[in-house]
Formats: sequence, structure tokens, C-alpha cells
Amino acid sequence: MTLSPSSQAPASAAPATKAQSTGAKTAEAASAEPTSAGATPAPRGGRFARLPLLAGRSFIPLGLFARLPLAMLTVGALTLVTAVTGSYAVGGAAAGAVGIGSALGAPVLGALADRLGQRPVLLFSAVFNTLAVTVLILAAYLVPGGRELAGAAPVLAAAFVSGASCPQVGPLARVRWMALSSRRGGAGHTDDLDTALSYESTADELTFVLGPALVGILASLINPWLPLALAAALTLTLVPAFAVHPTHSAVPRTPARSRSVSAAARQRRAELTAGQRAAGFAAVGLPVLAMVCMGTFFGATQTSLSSFAASFATSELAGLLYAVMGLSSAAAALSVAYWPRRFGVNARWLACAALMAGLAALLLLPSTALPMILVLLVLGLPVGPLMVTVFAIGGLVAPAGKLGTVMTALASGIVAGTAVGSSVAGRLAQDLGYSAAFLVPVCAAAALFLLGAGAAVVLRRGTTAAAPS
Repeated sequence: MTLSPSSQAPASAAPATKAQSTGAKTAEAASAEPTSAGATPAPRGGRFARLPLLAGRSFIPLGLFARLPLAMLTVGALTLVTAVTGSYAVGGAAAGAVGIGSALGAPVLGALADRLGQRPVLLFSAVFNTLAVTVLILAAYLVPGGRELAGAAPVLAAAFVSGASCPQVGPLARVRWMALSSRRGGAGHTDDLDTALSYESTADELTFVLGPALVGILASLINPWLPLALAAALTLTLVPAFAVHPTHSAVPRTPARSRSVSAAARQRRAELTAGQRAAGFAAVGLPVLAMVCMGTFFGATQTSLSSFAASFATSELAGLLYAVMGLSSAAAALSVAYWPRRFGVNARWLACAALMAGLAALLLLPSTALPMILVLLVLGLPVGPLMVTVFAIGGLVAPAGKLGTVMTALASGIVAGTAVGSSVAGRLAQDLGYSAAFLVPVCAAAALFLLGAGAAVVLRRGTTAAAPS
């Protein structure tokens, strides 16, 4: 059996529960033009015009700008610590600490959101993260001996905590969209979900282009601590507003385990064969590994472009070159909402990954900026749709009550992969030049295709129904 968006709903979003029904009504009340479930045709303006009707008009701008601090945090820490200490090693270590902290902390926050609800977790993380970022700023200026890696331990610890506590707005927004769209059955549900996930991937791309650019402008024109201070201010104001938005009640919480439930769960697990358990974990693990490869692609491409740009200009040009791919990727992600439903998630993953691997090989050809811009513009076209597809599959295979955990794990995979790609490509660029470094994104794209083939086999066998919850 092949799972596709037209035939399956996310595991933790269907069937609709009383909490989902209540949340859906609340979200409709927040919109200026409520609509009835599954009965109202798409309004004038196309499928994207339905999104404010599902979630309320304030949800989209809140979800967009509330995730901006996460996009600013890594580059902001790198910029501040490097500027204060004068050491690229310490600055890079601080940025790495932020990335590691985010990769480890995001699934924890997602699991807590599944169990306790998104609102309390987001409110706590917003306050705690604001304090952590403030400590990071103070530590960068006040800790003596920070110019040496060994003496910068307090700064690195503050950077790690800042990354680990950063609110996971993007993944949790996807969870809300999945819950809200699940009240429509059949094609209506699929259209709304594809549209929402397309928008979310575009929002991610835009913020991760805008965030570093904003850091560079503020740090160079005013002061290196200002980007992190702005990120903390945005976290303290926008994340609580996102947390208490009425859409949070559309997501049901995982009930606390009782003895009878635990006994039933143990019985179900005992009935599963080893093969069924392995297939269940593979169904979740393959999308997560795919996002690690996606992050490796991003990190390696950005680092390789820095070496490429330095060969004929300055390394700072790499940010502008990388933004070209981000913009085309964001635009292509929006188009997924209009792709035919018969083009299922399995086929979409394989087609986009194959195209991405083929186009990535073109990175080896240019030697000047203009040809590279053209290659990056085309290369971004399969990237956005592939991200949309992997997030959609993550929703399909997520065990009941674990959707927030899976979504944040997917986002963490990108962060962890970015660190891996940056380090491997950086070493190759240092030793062998940028051409060797560009082989890393090529290999990452090829690995995405192989993982897509594996995911297709797992989904066709229908073993996701046996995934342990």
C-alpha cells in the first residue's frame, strides 16, 4: 500500500478529537471570515487564501516573525563572539554550541509540547531563552580569557543553552496546520495540508535568508551585540503571542499514561514482530536522516561558496550567492500546493532528490560569479519541494501523540546536518580547494535519493501502522 497525501492523514491528527474540534472552532472564531469544515470552496485568491480562514489572520505573521530569532541566533553568536574576542576559533565554537544545543533541545521541547501542550512549553522557553541570550551577551564581554578556547567555556555554555532553549516555532506551527486541516476530509484536507506545508517551508527559507542578513547589517552598522539583543526582544514578545494564539487548542495533548494504558501498550508491543518494530522505527528514522542530509547539503554549499567567492573576490560574497538558492527554493516550495494529488509523496521525494543530485553536480563547473548564480538559481528549484515532501511524510508516519516530537526532530536534523556539512566541506576547501568541497553537497543530494527509495519501500508495505506509540 502506498501512502500519499490524498489517502492518509497525519497519524496524530486523525481522527479528530474533541480537543481538535474545539481548537478548530476557536481558530475559526479568530478569523474574520469563518468557514465550515469541508463545505466551503476555496475563496477568491486560490488555495493560499484559505490559510487565514483556517487559522486566523494573525497566525501567519506571528508564525513568520516569531521564528526569526532562531535564524539569527547562530550567526549572531558567531558575529558577536568573534568581534569581542578577535578569535575565529572561539566564534566558530560558539556558533557550533548554538547548533548542537538546538539539535539536542528541539526534540525535547517537541516531546514536552506533545505531553503538556504547546502553550506552556512555548511560554517557558520564550522567557528562559531570553535570559540565556542575555547571559550570552554579557559573558562575551565580561568573561576574562575569552580569547582562548579553554577560557571561553562560560561563553560556550551560554551559547549551548541559548540554542537548546530556543522556541521551536516552525515545527510546532506545522503541527497546528496538520491539526487544523484534519477537520476537512479527503481532497479538502490534502489541499489545505499541502498548501500549509508549502507556505511553512517558504517561511523557513525566507527567515533563514533574512535572519543572517539582518545580523550582518545591524552588527556592521551599529554594534555586534545588537542582533542578539533584537533576537531576545523578538522572542520575548512574539513567541508568547504565538503560544497563546487560539490555534494552540487545536492540537490534542498526549494523555498521561495510566496503569491500564501502559499495560495495553505493553501488550501491543509484545504482539509486534521484530521486523514490524524495525520497520516502524525506520518509517520515522528515514525522514529524520533525510533532514540531516538536507542540512549537510545546506552547510556544505554555504561553506563551499565561501571558498569559491574568496578565489576571485571576498568570502562575504558567499551570503549573497547562497541567498539566490534560498529565494528560488522558497518560490518552488509554494508551487507544491498546486501539484497534482496523484503525484504522491513517494514519487515527489524520488523525483526532487534525483533532480537535486543532478543539478548539484553543476556546482563543480563555474569559476566566476555569474555562472554560479545561474546554477544556484536552478539548483534551488527541487530543494524547497523536497523539504515540503519530507515534512509531509514525517506527519504521515508520526506515531499517535508524537507529532510535535517528530516535527522538531526533523528540524533538528537540518541543524545537525548543517554543522556536519560545514565542517567537512571546510576541511576539504582548506586542503584541496572549493571544487573538492562542492562534492559534499553532491553526495548529500545522492544520499537523499537513496533514503527516498528506502522510505518508498517502507511506506508501500504499510508497516507504519505498526509503529510503536
